[in-house]
Amino acid sequence: MEQILINLIAGAVGGFGVGKSSPTFDLGTAGNVISGLVGGGLLGQVATLLLPSVLAAAQSGNFSVSGIVSQAVAGGAGGAILTAIVGAIKNKAAA
Repeated sequence: MEQILINLIAGAVGGFGVGKSSPTFDLGTAGNVISGLVGGGLLGQVATLLLPSVLAAAQSGNFSVSGIVSQAVAGGAGGAILTAIVGAIKNKAAA
């Protein structure tokens, strides 16, 4: 459960950050956060599946600092990536 929360929070921060950093990707505050939540949740779960050591640590309850950092990075990256993709498509269609 902790890993999902870390992914969602980091994704929301990543989505908000990338949305506000460039008007090309901006979906508005709520759109950036929601897109970031979805992207962070998805990429965070994919990263967990691809990194067996993170999955094993999460299942055993021995969630270390490196596990938390890797989840935060994956969630933040996922939120930023999805927000950038959706923002670029939305703004391209509006032009």
